[in-house]
Amino acid sequence: MRLTANLPDLDTALATLLYRGTAALELTPTSGQQTQLLAYLALLCKWNQAYNLTAVRDPAAMVTRHLLDSLAVAPWLRGSYCIDVGTGAGLPGVPLAIMFPEREFHLLDSNGKKTRFLFQVQTALPLPNITIHHARVEDFRPQRRFDAVLSRAFASLADMIAGTRHLLRPEGVFLAMKGARPDHELEAVAEQCRVRGVHPLAVPGLDEQRHLVELSLAATDILNPH
Repeated sequence: MRLTANLPDLDTALATLLYRGTAALELTPTSGQQTQLLAYLALLCKWNQAYNLTAVRDPAAMVTRHLLDSLAVAPWLRGSYCIDVGTGAGLPGVPLAIMFPEREFHLLDSNGKKTRFLFQVQTALPLPNITIHHARVEDFRPQRRFDAVLSRAFASLADMIAGTRHLLRPEGVFLAMKGARPDHELEAVAEQCRVRGVHPLAVPGLDEQRHLVELSLAATDILNPH
């Protein structure tokens, strides 16, 4: 699937940008995975014109701000059963599902336009290891709880934990993608969670702060879930 049918040089430039970016992240996607990531980007560009999925319009910026930004969390991904809450256009869930086909990813969003786009992605690529849920997070009741609950730009840490704690298995982790280090947010959840790490993320080509907050439920919350 071409990104720019009339501009093959741009397609090559995007492929090169993605290749160099994943190498800088010390990831080694196969040629098939590289093709899937670019095909996902092509669908995002196409559907964004009508569905307004992201404010980022430039394909090269999408490689950096969406694909590489999502893949930067890969070293801290835990378990084989993960959920991306408030996934929007599928970030970070779709790039991670492409990169880790052995893991199962559930993508949850309450916006019907965005989940319709995700069904198109799932069919077109295809991605058998993703499951899409059109639901509000507080109403979603999975058959089993998850090893990891991921979020990207999903409100505050306190809101994330309050809204998603019922999705996490006792030994699981919350993985919250943030910009600047959210020290004030960490203080607000100190009694509810154990901070396992606040990891600075170096996203290739992005001169902005990025952090991944890794949390687990406090022992009292595990024993007395809300």
